[in-house]
Amino acid sequence: MKAPKLYSLLYSPPARSVLLTARAIGLKLEIQTVDLGKKEQLTPDFLAKNPQHTIPTLEEPDGFVVWDSHAIMPYIVEKYASDDSFYPKDLRKRAVIQQRLHFDTMSGIVRSNAINPLFHEGATTIQEKTVETIKGHYSLLEKFLEKSEWIAGDTITIADFSLIPSIATSNIIVPVDEKDYPKVKNWLKKAESWEYYDENKIGHEALEALILERLRRETAY
Repeated sequence: MKAPKLYSLLYSPPARSVLLTARAIGLKLEIQTVDLGKKEQLTPDFLAKNPQHTIPTLEEPDGFVVWDSHAIMPYIVEKYASDDSFYPKDLRKRAVIQQRLHFDTMSGIVRSNAINPLFHEGATTIQEKTVETIKGHYSLLEKFLEKSEWIAGDTITIADFSLIPSIATSNIIVPVDEKDYPKVKNWLKKAESWEYYDENKIGHEALEALILERLRRETAY
C-alpha cells in the first residue's frame, strides 16, 4: 500500500507532532520537505492542495488532503492505528484530549509571535509580556498534570504528542523552572524516554540551535 505523503519541515513543532503520532501507531509516511524560505508553500501546486499554505499537510494516495496537526493526528489514528489507545473513543476522554489540542493552538500562536521576530525582524530578545504569557501556559499545564500522569489522562495520547514539541520549543526561549513547574518539567523529561522520541528530538535540536544563535546576537557586538 502506498504511504500517505506528509508535507513537512524539520523545524516545525506541529509537523513533529504528526511524526510522533505516525511513529507511535506504526504508520510509514512519505516525507516531502517544504522549504518555507524558498516560499515553496506558495507554489500553485501546493496552494491547490492547501489554500492556507500551512505545514504540516497530509495527502492520501487517492488525493484526499487534510492540514493542521490537530486535524491530522486524530485522522491518522482513527484510520491507521490498531487500537484507540492514543485517541480513545470514550467521549469524555476524547473531549479532554480535544481541549488540550485547542490549548496547544493558543500556546502555539504565542510561541510563534515570540520566535518569528528572531528570524524575520532581527530581534535578539523575547518581550517580557510574551515571557509572562508563556509562564502562564506553564502554570495551566501544571494544573492539568496535578490530576493525571500525562496531559490528558493517565496514558499517553495525541494530546501529549501535540504539546510535547510545542512546550519543548517554548522551553528554549522561556526555560521551565523546576521549582515553579515541577510536574511540567517531569512530563517533558518522561517524554524523552519514548522509543519514538527521536521524531521530535532531531528537529527540536536543529531549531534550538537556530533560536539560540539569534538570541546570542545581542552580546556579539
